[in-house]
Amino acid sequence: MSSLMEDLLSESSIDKLEEGEIIKGRIMEIRPTEVIVDIGGKSEAAIPSVEFGDLGELDVGGEIEVYLDRLEDRDGNPVVSFDKAEQKKNWEHILENCDEGSVVQGRVKSKVKGGLIISIGVDSFLPASQIDIQPPKNLDQYVGQTYDFKVIKINPDRKNIVVSRRELIEEQRAEKRRKLLEEVKPGDVRRGVVKNITDYGAFVDLDGLDGLLHITDMSWGRVSHPSEMLKAGEEIDIQILEVDRERERVSLGTKQLTPNPWDMIEQKYPVGAVVKGRVVNLVAYGAFVEIEEGVEGLVHVTELSWTKRINKPSEVLRIGQEVDAVVLGIQKDEQKISLGTRQLDENPWDMVRHNYPVGAHVRGKVRNLTNYGAFIELEEGIDGMVHVSDMSWTRKVNNPTEVVKKGDEVDAIVLDVDTENRRISLGMKQLSNDPWEAIDQYFKMGDVVSGTVIKLTNYGAFVQLEHDIDGLVHISQISEDRIENVKDAVEVGQSVTARVIKIDRNDRRIGLSIKAAEYSDEEVAAEAAAYDSLSNDEDLASLGDILDKAGR
Repeated sequence: MSSLMEDLLSESSIDKLEEGEIIKGRIMEIRPTEVIVDIGGKSEAAIPSVEFGDLGELDVGGEIEVYLDRLEDRDGNPVVSFDKAEQKKNWEHILENCDEGSVVQGRVKSKVKGGLIISIGVDSFLPASQIDIQPPKNLDQYVGQTYDFKVIKINPDRKNIVVSRRELIEEQRAEKRRKLLEEVKPGDVRRGVVKNITDYGAFVDLDGLDGLLHITDMSWGRVSHPSEMLKAGEEIDIQILEVDRERERVSLGTKQLTPNPWDMIEQKYPVGAVVKGRVVNLVAYGAFVEIEEGVEGLVHVTELSWTKRINKPSEVLRIGQEVDAVVLGIQKDEQKISLGTRQLDENPWDMVRHNYPVGAHVRGKVRNLTNYGAFIELEEGIDGMVHVSDMSWTRKVNNPTEVVKKGDEVDAIVLDVDTENRRISLGMKQLSNDPWEAIDQYFKMGDVVSGTVIKLTNYGAFVQLEHDIDGLVHISQISEDRIENVKDAVEVGQSVTARVIKIDRNDRRIGLSIKAAEYSDEEVAAEAAAYDSLSNDEDLASLGDILDKAGR
């Protein structure tokens, strides 16, 4: 027996050892999975090699301190632990030298439910919420790493220690934030890491100080969502825009690191220039076209086509479509550009005077009706308008529906062309001669005429005569008997015979008398004189009023 072994046995006989003590042992053999140690007992103890940090630091014959777990296991071998000996010694050291709030260095041993086990001489627990400012999703990345930790709780009875890495990081960040707020100023360019992204922007960590990068300061161009430009964890250059030291807030920008494309806009895109762009948005009144990043122009719906009636731009354009357009105007201060696509094509109105000269006979379909006239389509996108006053020589037309209806094919004469305002005036009555110019050839005073009642009023009945001319039978001229209500004497559609008792060329009116149909010439003359007096009688409406009220 060697002198060393004799010394060990003399110092502590196995019979004198107590479980739970730290004792000395001698390394007898170093194997890949275990280390054999002699503690002076009947047999040697085996310690798993994982309890040692580095087997290369151990020497055969060297002394180590171990913890005696049991004097004998069921095979009669002692059970010892190097790790527990270290833990026990370290616990005593921790309790003597470490208080809650102190900072210690530790190595991450393993991942457990809810956090990590940290070796600081003894095992301590690091909750997942205390690992970093943002709780990490993957804890495996920390195993084997060494960090500084803050002791936040010590329980000697349960031999339990809780540590935090987050509190140290927050304290360090607070100090960095204080220094940054003192030195940072608008215009500075810094490096930062995107911390998180919201709908309105992104928060960027400037190494201790968080700043807001608003979506409007990310790019000179259109940004629908910040995630189009950035992703969490990305490192970016950024410019300081504003610093609020009292509220510890910093506004940031990335677009300010590049020139504003609107600074030279008038030189780059002069009025009349043809530009290429991409449709980025469609609204009811037009299409927004991006001609470079940060520069969009509006093509108003009226500037899409010379001839097509486009109600909304989505009828001819789609988002993402590449288009050519002409610059119509620039408002630099408001950052607005007016564009047009129809200017790339020949304006058909430039040929209207040639194609539809005044006096030309045209034919077209009634496209639309208004209270004042009818719009006639002469070709796609080119309409002419027939005013109600140009629909008939002989009738007072109050509404075009009295003469035409939508979809009718009609003939007309070109009366006027206004290319500047894009208007063509048409007339239907001009297709024939004005019958009033030859009224003496058609009707004379005293003539007996026949016609059809087409309208009744309180004052009389309108009768349609030959040559599309209407005459009025005043209520006093219907019968010898006094009539209180015209409807009691005649009805619409009834054929009547009457005498012409008045012809007024200036007012284009013919007065008729049914009761005078069988009168002698002398009686007709007397009746005509009585009829003339109607226009001077204040108690009766004039014939013009009657015509107006009748809607003729």
